[in-house]
Amino acid sequence: MERIIIGSDHAGFTLKEAIKSYLESRGYALTDVGTADTESVDYPDFGCQVAEEVAGGKYAKGILVCGSGVGMAIVANKFPRVRAVLSMDEETARMSRLHNDTNILVLAGRRTDIETARRIADTWLSTAFESGRHQQRLDKISELEKRLCPQS
Repeated sequence: MERIIIGSDHAGFTLKEAIKSYLESRGYALTDVGTADTESVDYPDFGCQVAEEVAGGKYAKGILVCGSGVGMAIVANKFPRVRAVLSMDEETARMSRLHNDTNILVLAGRRTDIETARRIADTWLSTAFESGRHQQRLDKISELEKRLCPQS
């Protein structure tokens, strides 16, 4: 099984812990960058750690959790080579992998129950990128990243 990096803020901590345990029980190796409890923290600190490792190629996939999922998705998508998706359902998770080859899954800790999050994660992790006509679209995104961030 593949290695996954995971992180959350205080609002996503409980769901992160549940997803982490679930995925480890299914054989995934997870690296948890925090947070370690429900004490208030700043979500960009943890979103950046996960996104930087995925952008740099150390991990092929990451998972982030915050209260709404919105903040983590914004942070992660600032990084070149990161395609993060905020997913509230299995269909979004599936389509994001099929068509967009997303590499970070973002979950909403205050809006997603544990069972739904497990199904979303399973779907996202088991769905392969279709490539084909979708690859040319990702190539356009890569070209845009090169133009906007030439040093990356």
